[in-house]
Amino acid sequence: MNAIHHPSPVGPLKLVSEEGALVACEFTNGEKLIGKPQADAIIDQTRRELDAFFAGRLKKFTLKLNPRGTEFQLAVWKALQTIPFGKTWSYGELAKRIGKPKAMRAVGAANGQNRIAIIIPCHRVIGADGSLTGFGGGLERKQFLLALEQGEAPLL
Repeated sequence: MNAIHHPSPVGPLKLVSEEGALVACEFTNGEKLIGKPQADAIIDQTRRELDAFFAGRLKKFTLKLNPRGTEFQLAVWKALQTIPFGKTWSYGELAKRIGKPKAMRAVGAANGQNRIAIIIPCHRVIGADGSLTGFGGGLERKQFLLALEQGEAPLL
């Protein structure tokens, strides 16, 4: 396992790779890495793609991912990756897309357990009334990411 902190407009991101795939892109909130920071090819690619995303030059990530979760969580995270850049879906719509139309709360819980933030775009899920609802990175970060995808946030 390799891990580093990477600076971004939404604060430092902890990038973790294992066996040639990204397993985490998390908001650090000031936590320190355990052990010596170490990059590899997948982390280097992640850094380049994140920098391009924040600069407005990348709309779709091409990284090899290895999210870890239950079968249900993996289905939710796979569906998240189909939300088009610059668009949002409600939790209800996401639940319908995975064939579980009544599982809105479970979808919300799975969304909150996503360890590959931004790249698996959990920030694109909003309340049925269009409101910005829960986001592990905080609503200010969610608002920034959505504005960035709408061309309304400052580019780097």
